[in-house]
Amino acid sequence: MNRERALKIGLVFVGLLFLASVYPLVLFVREDPALSMMFSLYVTLGIFLLAAVRKPSAHRSLIAFTAWSSLAHAAVMGFQALRNIVARRELIGVAVFIVIGFALLALAPGGRAGKESSTAA
Repeated sequence: MNRERALKIGLVFVGLLFLASVYPLVLFVREDPALSMMFSLYVTLGIFLLAAVRKPSAHRSLIAFTAWSSLAHAAVMGFQALRNIVARRELIGVAVFIVIGFALLALAPGGRAGKESSTAA
């Protein structure tokens, strides 16, 4: 399987995973409004990731944002779990966000520099 196809599969998987957070968004809308607001961002990001599947190279910044924000989210959530600010079970989410972040970084399409050097050759 080539890199672009793996990226497209990853984008679909992550996009659907983020889109699935619409369910807890609805559940927590009254109980925990801040959590619902966070889920609304992930639902929106999921929609855009699914749209990026058609042409990932045109959506490099979106893919990079998803990767780096997932790693940042994992760092904060991991720190909070280790300091007992949130439940230790949140470490499962930390692992998921780390996998998402590194997978998208590893599969992300190359920048313009790579295209220019290949055309020059």
